[in-house]
Amino acid sequence: MKTLANLLISLVVAIWVVAIAIISVQNATPVSLKFFTFQSIQIPVGLVLAFSAGVGIIGVALLQPLWGLSGSPQRNYRSQDDAEFFVDDEDF
Repeated sequence: MKTLANLLISLVVAIWVVAIAIISVQNATPVSLKFFTFQSIQIPVGLVLAFSAGVGIIGVALLQPLWGLSGSPQRNYRSQDDAEFFVDDEDF
């Protein structure tokens, strides 16, 4: 199952890289970003997309352990309670 997840993640990242490459080749117009009162220098759209995708991937990788999305199994006490609740009493 973990191999399938890694394959899907690799596929999504590869599609994003190809999409960014195609868009940056077709649209080399420089743009500047504005955030509140701050303004960046003019850089190509493809570079903005690549930088944004990179920051997003790194951000998710750093926040993944905080959200508990990592592959490590965690004990779920509620499932243990459910297992005790559904004990078959017909044997008694």
